[in-house]
Amino acid sequence: MKAQVPAEDEKSPRPETLRRRVDFVRVSHGARIAQPAFTVQMAPREPVDSTAPARFGLTVTRKVAGAVDRNRIRRRLREALRLGGALGAKPGRDYVFVARRAALSAPFPELLAQMTEGLARVNDRGAAGPRAKAQDANRKTG
Repeated sequence: MKAQVPAEDEKSPRPETLRRRVDFVRVSHGARIAQPAFTVQMAPREPVDSTAPARFGLTVTRKVAGAVDRNRIRRRLREALRLGGALGAKPGRDYVFVARRAALSAPFPELLAQMTEGLARVNDRGAAGPRAKAQDANRKTG
């Protein structure tokens, strides 16, 4: 899957970001999709506002790498979002990217493609409704 990237001279708007811990925790209980470089989590915005632009958050834990590499991963993911990774995002939803070590060494075009594919897949999964622990338990036993 090839990601659409704006031309060099085109300035992409900076995506809106999640800032409060409460929002990150709420999104962590929503739909999620795993990609090689990160996991994408998604939840509808509270209060529900389908016209508001999508918001994004990045999480890079200390388990992933040291401070220098964590900052580099954050910069790479932010730039991928800005350049077109956010095109698959739907309004009124919040997304969190939980980075893995592979985000540091993945070629940038591949990172863009993973981001676009991850957003599309998590939107499909999120349309089915939020994750429920009872449903997960039934899958394991049934």
